[in-house]
Amino acid sequence: MPTGDGAATPVAPVRPGARWRFASVRPDNLIVYIGFLAILAFFAITLGDRGFLTPENFANIARQTAMVSIMAFGMTFVLSSGEIDLSIGSVVALSALVVAVLLRADLPIVVAVAGSLAAGLLVGLANGLLTTRLRIPSFLVTLGTMTIVVGAARVLTDLEPVPVTDRTFAFLFGSGTIGPVPVLLIWTAAALVIFHVLLRRTPFGRQVLATGGNRAAARYSGIRTDRIKIAALMLGAATAALAGMLYAGRLQGARYTLGEDDLMTVIAATVIGGTSLFGGRGSIVGALVGSLLVGMLNNGLLLMGLSVSEQLIARGAIIIAAVALSLREGAP
Repeated sequence: MPTGDGAATPVAPVRPGARWRFASVRPDNLIVYIGFLAILAFFAITLGDRGFLTPENFANIARQTAMVSIMAFGMTFVLSSGEIDLSIGSVVALSALVVAVLLRADLPIVVAVAGSLAAGLLVGLANGLLTTRLRIPSFLVTLGTMTIVVGAARVLTDLEPVPVTDRTFAFLFGSGTIGPVPVLLIWTAAALVIFHVLLRRTPFGRQVLATGGNRAAARYSGIRTDRIKIAALMLGAATAALAGMLYAGRLQGARYTLGEDDLMTVIAATVIGGTSLFGGRGSIVGALVGSLLVGMLNNGLLLMGLSVSEQLIARGAIIIAAVALSLREGAP
């Protein structure tokens, strides 16, 4: 059995419809769920008299983490394919500004949304082509495109914020509620179902996991791994573009700084949720729980009176712990 892209003994092709026997199809990592319950219990005991357990606070946590959750779903595909995308934060800003500028030009909402999504997909396509065609590590490619996209976002509006005055767009993309349910929660729930089914129940999802688990074996089995990696990077960029539109709708405006603090949070939520940094294993449900865990932690630390600096220290500690767990669980 091959262990990389170098020389290897042939592997028998996998029959169509056959199940992939990779570590990624194991039950989701229980650590994230145990950690979630432990942090919930800790804050419930220490902050029970400060409003932590109120439905309003839980709804606020869910709204604040909606965009991170959606980006974590896309990042699950990217990491599961054996790549990484550092440009998602910049794509958030670019897509938010694009949709705001197009709406300001009185274009229909459909056109504005399509233009914003296209901007994200183009970044993802560039990342995928540079990674697969030039064989440049995606870490370096997306680091470069991150800088380019940040510059483009700044040039687009000359560092000026762009208001979103279209009430229909704002309602549909972030600030509206349907009965007692915020629209952001509906977007998160819909994305959860779609991406979970895509990863677990479709040939594309199995091919993503196979490509990240053992690229050489996947290629011997007939999978076009380069196309899978390109598609995964485009999918990750598309979720970042959607998050940018949701930010613009919720805040009823866009600026070039949107998403700049989300990258590490998204990666942390994805890895904490059971997705391996080595590729070949991913969990959409785990990514949701991971993002809620990080959001709950930030909320609890804020209610405890910790400063922003202290919250960043705690978040960094979680990232280190998540990477350590990934190294332990996913190392070959």
